Amino acid sequence: MPENVVPLFKNPNPEPGPGPEPLALVPPAPDPTLTAKSVRVFKQTVRAMAAAVTHDRTRTAARMFARHGLYVLGGARIAARRVWDGRTASRYERMFRAAEAAGHWEEAKEWEDRLHRFRSDRHRRRMDLIKAPQDLAKSALIGTGLTIGSLLALGIVLAIANKDIGYVIGPLAAAIELIRLVTVVATVVWGPLVTLGPWAALAALWALGRKRQAAPQWAMPAGGRDDAGAPITPSIVVTALRDLGIAPLRNAIKEMGDSGAAMLGPIRIAGCGVEVDVTLPSGVSTAEVQGRRRKLAENLARHEHEVFITLPTAARTVRLWIADSGALDQPIGPSPLTTDNTLTANYKTGRAPWGQDLRGDKALISLYQRMLLITGLSNQGKTAALRALALWLALDRTVEFRIADLKGVGDWGMFDGLATVLIQGPTDEHVIDATEMVEGMVAEMERRIQAPPGTVFPPLVGIVDEAQVAFMCPAVGKDKRPYGGSKATSRYFMAARKIHNQGRAVDVLLWEGTQDPTDQNLPKLVREGAHTRVSLALGTESQARMALGDKAVDGGAAPHLLRQGLDKGTVVVASDGIKIPAGQASITVRTHYIDTDTATTIADRAKALRGAVTTATASETPAAAVDALADIATVIGDEPRMRTQEVLAGLAALNPSEYREWTFSDLKDVLDGTGADPYKSDGRMTVSRDKVHAALAARDQDRPERLAE
Repeated sequence: MPENVVPLFKNPNPEPGPGPEPLALVPPAPDPTLTAKSVRVFKQTVRAMAAAVTHDRTRTAARMFARHGLYVLGGARIAARRVWDGRTASRYERMFRAAEAAGHWEEAKEWEDRLHRFRSDRHRRRMDLIKAPQDLAKSALIGTGLTIGSLLALGIVLAIANKDIGYVIGPLAAAIELIRLVTVVATVVWGPLVTLGPWAALAALWALGRKRQAAPQWAMPAGGRDDAGAPITPSIVVTALRDLGIAPLRNAIKEMGDSGAAMLGPIRIAGCGVEVDVTLPSGVSTAEVQGRRRKLAENLARHEHEVFITLPTAARTVRLWIADSGALDQPIGPSPLTTDNTLTANYKTGRAPWGQDLRGDKALISLYQRMLLITGLSNQGKTAALRALALWLALDRTVEFRIADLKGVGDWGMFDGLATVLIQGPTDEHVIDATEMVEGMVAEMERRIQAPPGTVFPPLVGIVDEAQVAFMCPAVGKDKRPYGGSKATSRYFMAARKIHNQGRAVDVLLWEGTQDPTDQNLPKLVREGAHTRVSLALGTESQARMALGDKAVDGGAAPHLLRQGLDKGTVVVASDGIKIPAGQASITVRTHYIDTDTATTIADRAKALRGAVTTATASETPAAAVDALADIATVIGDEPRMRTQEVLAGLAALNPSEYREWTFSDLKDVLDGTGADPYKSDGRMTVSRDKVHAALAARDQDRPERLAE
């Protein structure tokens, strides 16, 4: 066997055997180094391709090619639509349907008449076209004959003038030569025209599409997409509504064609944006549109927080307020409290300058006989918004403040010297003091209620900031009653409820600020007792309902859609004390921000108006024994006699920490054996001034003798 021949069979035994053994074909083992390298190279290639595809330059180039191609398609669509509208009755039919859908019957009748006239004129033109070939043939024969006759007549005149018969056919020959030259020129130009014509048509369509921006937003350059914010026009609003994904709304707008703008009221300039009322077609509810606020905002080339949807009084109508792009991120300017040193306040007739509404108008709020609740997430400007109202009201010297700041970081420190009570701190002891402060307001309220009809009392405003600390306090008093909680045994809860129930009538008001409302840290009965309910940014719709109530949220109030951290100081207000557009249940206000240093300056101005006010903290009440008999004499004053109920109320107002829990039996125990025991007068238990003074005199005379013993 030749050496270069490879045997197909191998027999390891030289001896003869049963037969040759087939050669096993075993694939070579893969090289592990080569395999790992191939995988690595493949991964690197994939990463490089992915980076190239997702690179900004690649995406920009892809958008550019797509945009210019879509300009041509969009231009063709616009041109075709114009031709179709010009040659058919579709325009008249759309306008007729739009007027009919809007209920404008006179306008619908006018468009119907125009449609009838258009169809009559079109029919007449078509009938004329049927006879046009015969008329054209006759006109061509007559025209040709007249032309030849004219040219021959001209030639005869020239021949006679020049005495040369050759001039007879001269004009006719010149006309024939002109026709030949025109044909030659047309033959030369026809080729380039046929070649360049389609490109010229594409260029014209591209220019039309580019002028009308007939490309989708994703294909537009960065400067021309949603970030810039296009001006709001009727067609933009109608298109945005059509693309909301609500089938009945989309179908109704398609039936109206471009005249879907008939659904829209006039677009009005409203502050830093525009406002428009949209009358929805039958089968579309206002709740469906409200539920698609984000999509509507994106369709309008706006961010979600730049579009507000409310419900006016008209049925099946939503009111859209659309901000100028980026306008809500701009500051609104300083508070009048900081710019006008002569500004004063009037509790009864004045309105606090709190900020601006979304239309750019001043937001003025009345605080007269209105309980107030303000809530929101932490660090959204709740304390600053509440403090701004108190600073304005402090410029009315008749208003008394009692303040409990259960955060205790100095946000209300400038009221030291303005408020008669100022509690600052987050501990259980501070909650106990705050509870006793509110109970003292209850006692004062009851004293005022028992006063003769027509008695005028100065306003008393109690402020509890971070009230959720009070509601969640686990402390229990000596009488086994908890300070916190939301049950009838809770001291703070019941005191707040009593003020909500009756305090307004005698100008005893409670303002509360709280965070992140829940049923535990803001009980239902307390939040519903507030006349003015205010909310900053919240996390959920259920919290928004707790803060403002179902009516306000169902009417479009959406504090849960405010941006946490970005919309600081922006509040949604439900109150009859602030001007709210007709048909709406709430208004959004961008409040003025007053920092702590500026607030201190305003407070100093209020102190100058009021004079010196001694501020007490409940935790600093002296522990020395009180002289109850002397205090009773102080309360009675110059009155000949006073009912025991009035005496108790006066004692509670004089020293709340000592006398707030007193009952009739406590008063009787003090007066028994002194000769000033309560007695009945006109059927009511009464204390005599003279008897009390006599008891004091007898006690003072007896005291030296006892000391001597």
